Amino acid sequence: MRRKLRVAAYAICVRDGRILLARSPGPGGVPEWVLPGGGMEHGEDPHDTVVREVAEETGYRVEVTGLLGVDSLRTTRPGRFGRPVDHHGVRILYEARVTGGELRYEVGGSTDLAAWQDLTAVSGLTRVPLVDAGLRLWRERPPAGR
Repeated sequence: MRRKLRVAAYAICVRDGRILLARSPGPGGVPEWVLPGGGMEHGEDPHDTVVREVAEETGYRVEVTGLLGVDSLRTTRPGRFGRPVDHHGVRILYEARVTGGELRYEVGGSTDLAAWQDLTAVSGLTRVPLVDAGLRLWRERPPAGR
């Protein structure tokens, strides 16, 4: 079985009772809300990754204000020629504050919409589990980051 490791960095941006989310085409074409962020490029620092990804997906410039924690996910996914892939995703979650820019949508990327969502409405959104994991870290701030 082929193995694949992916490291990504995501931002939790909360302002005035709302969280900044991006929308991504989900499985079967059903859009789902995600945290702004994404995969690290080779040699890139995770801090720089989250700043770059938030700008790409939302148009905002952000300042990282804290490290909330790390989320890890391991799944088996179908690969090329029907061979399964042992996928391990390591997701670094940062708290960030918007410092500039204007909200806009990503064109030709992994998301198609960015919006501020009321924190009380998040549970009713179609979203990836990482949104809930990130909000839990933001609310609880566990000392060990998990």
